Formats: sequence, C-alpha cells, structure tokens
Amino acid sequence: MHSAQGQTEAAAGYLKKASRIEIQLFNFCISCHGSLILRFGSMKPVIVVHGGAGCIFKEREDGSRSGVIRAALKGYSILKQGGCALDAVEQAVALMEDDPHFNAGCGSVLNQKGEVEMDAIIMDGKNLASGAVSAVKCIANPIKLARLVMEKTEHMLLTDYGAQCFAKAMGVPEIPGEKLITERSRERWMKNLEPDSNPHKFQTDLGTVGAVAIDSEGNVACATSTGGLTNKLVGRVGDTACIGSGGYADNHVGATSTTGHGESIMKVVLARLILYHMEQGMSPEEASDTALNWMKTRVGGLGGVIVVSNSGDWAARFSTKQMSWATVKDDQLYYGIYTGERLTKSFEEALTSEGF
Repeated sequence: MHSAQGQTEAAAGYLKKASRIEIQLFNFCISCHGSLILRFGSMKPVIVVHGGAGCIFKEREDGSRSGVIRAALKGYSILKQGGCALDAVEQAVALMEDDPHFNAGCGSVLNQKGEVEMDAIIMDGKNLASGAVSAVKCIANPIKLARLVMEKTEHMLLTDYGAQCFAKAMGVPEIPGEKLITERSRERWMKNLEPDSNPHKFQTDLGTVGAVAIDSEGNVACATSTGGLTNKLVGRVGDTACIGSGGYADNHVGATSTTGHGESIMKVVLARLILYHMEQGMSPEEASDTALNWMKTRVGGLGGVIVVSNSGDWAARFSTKQMSWATVKDDQLYYGIYTGERLTKSFEEALTSEGF
C-alpha cells in the first residue's frame, strides 16, 4: 500500500505533465471522492456571510462588522448542533434583515415613492430547489417568505401583490411599512429628491446581505436578501431574486451569494459564473476574482461575493472599496471589511464578546 506522502508526490508529478482537460478530470475525481466522504457525515461545517459590498462610512463600520459576526455565529451554532445548511443561511440572513445597519428588511432603502420594496432568494444545493420573492412590502423577513415559496409551492419566484397574498395565506405577519424605514433611509430618500442630487453616488454605501454554508452532511445552501437601489423605480427588481445571479447552490460544486450593482450582476449571471469556473478547476478565491474581473471589464460593474465549495473551502472577495464579511470554520471566526483584512478569534471567544 502506498504511503500518503508517496501518493501526494505522485499526484504532484502527474499534474505537472497533465493537460488542462486532464487537470479538470483530476479535480472532478477529487470532488467525487470528497462527495463520497461527505456521505459518511465527516464534513466539518462552514458558514460565510456578507453585509454588502460598496463603501461603508466610517461611523457605520463597527455596526456592520458586528452584524456580520453575529450572523456568522448564529448560523455556525446551528451547524455545530447538527442543523442543516438551509436553516443556517436562513437564520443568518434573517438576523441581518433585523439589523438596521444593512440594506435588507428593517433598514432597506426607499424607492421613488418613499416605500420599501425587498427581494430575497434561498437555494438548496441538494436538489437545486429554490424560492424567491421580489418587490415585497410590509414583511419583516423576506428570506423566510422565500423559503416558504420553495417549500410550499411549485414555483420559484413570487412578486409584489402575489407574494403578499401568499404571505397572508401562509400566516406570515404583515407589519406597517413604516416599521421597516429607518431615519437614515428616509433622509437619503429626501436628499435624492432634490433637483441637483445624484442618487447613484450613494448606491453602494448600504449593503445587501447574504450567507452560504455547508453542513455536516455535505449539503450546501445560499441565501440573499436586499432592499435594492436607493430611489429606484417602483417595481424595479435586481439580481438578488434571480437564480444564478443573486445566489446559487449545487452540492456538486458549492454555493455562492452576491452583492453589488444588480444590473451588472444579472448581465454576467455572476453567482453561476463563479461555480462554472470552479467546475473548471479553479479554487473559490480564483473563481471569485475571475468572475468579478470579468464583470468589471465587460460591463463596468463592481460587486462582491462569498463562496463555499463542496469540500469546505471558502472565499470572500470584492472589487468595491469594502465589503463586510465573516466566516466560521473549525471553531475559528474570521472577519473583515477592507481588502486584505482578515481578523480572527475563536468561536467561543466571539460568542462571549457578542453576548450570545
């Protein structure tokens, strides 16, 4: 029987001589081998969350950083207790929807009429099931409604009035729209109504939220939620609710959630593009950078992504000035906002410091 070192050296020698097609086949075999291992329940859970890519004002950095840390801790706690990836990403995103530091749920930006319209998506990598809602109003947690669409209907996306009727039928509480509007969102909306204002100047200082995870069974999932663009046209729907753009999950590859300029993300189908690059043998980090660079050069769009592979590797990458993100793997928390920033503390220490 060959030693582990001998096998590693043989594999390295083979890769040096292999063609690109052979490398892809090699990676596919490794992926399949990893999938077999997962079926025996030996996968270590991982969660990655983001609080939106763009420009985060200095006075909001601490709140944004704390928000993604708390979301990651919440999701990882579910995974650590044997919970599924779907529950982990849903609860992590719901926590950020309740946090006014983010452009999702309470804290969402306003459309031209001064109303909140929200989009959300959730996807199960096991069977490619997905549920989404768009242009929904008076709902505290659109991500929970998106999951109901996935599990209680034969459809994948409900919008506006139809989503509202479905929410009522499912017993989802309706809340006054005013409860979702923060003073900050209202001030920005009013500022952007002024004749000489430029709404696009502030389109990237509040963030969409998202989460990806892999559980101990090897199943992956993604979830994304947003309030969209400031002073957008009534009824505008961005990338978030669109499968393959705002998020995608497939146990054969991994899961990703995106953030940034929605129209640009839709043009390149960013979430699925990243997983495509991973299928060609790229690491999550390489695939993320390649896809973000393509979006920038092809359509001039900026954004950010979080990714987890079906082997538990992860990435948090962005082409904007900042993106708040956090991940927990092997009981270790990692988090950051700026390019190259990667702070860390133990899971237990983080739980204590965040008051869990």
